[in-house]
Amino acid sequence: MVGPARPLFVLFGSSIVQMSYDHGGWGAILSDIYSRRADILLRGYFGWNSRRAVEVLDQVFPKDAAVQPSLVIVYFGGNDSMGSHSSGLGPHVPLPEYIDNMRKIASHVKSLSASTRTIFLSCPPVNEAIIRGSTSGIFSEIVRTNELCQQYSEACIKLCQEMDIKVVDLFTAFQKTDDWLNACFTDGIHLSAEGSKIVVEEILKVLREADWKPSLHWKSMPLEFAEDSPYDLVAADGKTTLNPSSWTFYREIQWD
Repeated sequence: MVGPARPLFVLFGSSIVQMSYDHGGWGAILSDIYSRRADILLRGYFGWNSRRAVEVLDQVFPKDAAVQPSLVIVYFGGNDSMGSHSSGLGPHVPLPEYIDNMRKIASHVKSLSASTRTIFLSCPPVNEAIIRGSTSGIFSEIVRTNELCQQYSEACIKLCQEMDIKVVDLFTAFQKTDDWLNACFTDGIHLSAEGSKIVVEEILKVLREADWKPSLHWKSMPLEFAEDSPYDLVAADGKTTLNPSSWTFYREIQWD
């Protein structure tokens, strides 16, 4: 552990979380946006469904931890929504069980502390044509359709509304982008840089509009070691220094 202690944001989910530092990923973008404000902790597990997530809740989020997260962003649903396999194996989770699992995750996270906030990400759409055209010989048939994705997305959103949890409707958000089928994915499922930008925009919108106290929107959070220093770069007048703590000019996108 290094200090000073910053607010802790945990990203918890399947491959869209595990891979969120790749291809200009949304986890990496959040880490940049929140640099010197919060620590982003990645807990992503490739191929996982909500059933496996429930099994490890106490290990990933122990209730007796000395420090509890300020924010937990949760994503499960893409693997749950895959078509069932005749063997009974595989990641598919029936919709009623998915809803119950997500309720358990939400309840556990909410119980960590009075100040722990939660955002769920709903199941995004997929590019079915790319998925069908790139089936690997090492897998049995993979059934991923937007009809199923939408069912699980809507179920997640409805649950969040019932439990008063913030939720990002990724299924709808992605389809607002021109040529989203080709722009948002690397392989028809996982996110490209463009897809990750949409995720970040939607998360920041939730954080900006939430009436949480303290606010977890990056512009409202204090910077670590933000005081002026004589060791900063000297200004053009040759007499003062320029404090670079809040500079963002280097970012490709000036996030709101």
